[in-house]
Amino acid sequence: MIAPTIRIQREDFDAAAEQRALTAARRDVGALVSFIGLCRDEGGRLAALELEHYPGMAEDEVARVAAEACARWPLSGLTIIHRYGKIAPGANIVLVVAASSHRRAAFEAADFLMDYLKTRAPFWKKEHLISGDAAGWVEAKAEDDAAADRWRR
Repeated sequence: MIAPTIRIQREDFDAAAEQRALTAARRDVGALVSFIGLCRDEGGRLAALELEHYPGMAEDEVARVAAEACARWPLSGLTIIHRYGKIAPGANIVLVVAASSHRRAAFEAADFLMDYLKTRAPFWKKEHLISGDAAGWVEAKAEDDAAADRWRR
């Protein structure tokens, strides 16, 4: 396993380029699982979703969980990119790419990481509404917590 690539960034990402970078000159990759999370428009009412984080803390915490994924599954490579700032509906928010010799490890690692990023990563989301009404912080969802609970040892 090579060291995971982890980036917390304002700018957009190119998922195909990230996949190519992860598999370039690697012959041990038999499966590549990618997940791209996009900003929803919430029924046409959302102008933007603003994501905040603590620089340094977010990277360290995502790296800690990436290391856990690498310990749990035989991964050949791993890339995690999470954006911050104001993100318009339809734009990319997060990318997880897991590479392994076999599909099951890649699927499970990507699923585990997304459950973590959705429920426990140190990011905060604020909605900016088209109507101009006061933006609100997005609350955690019970179903997301329930999904993440299945990974507890």
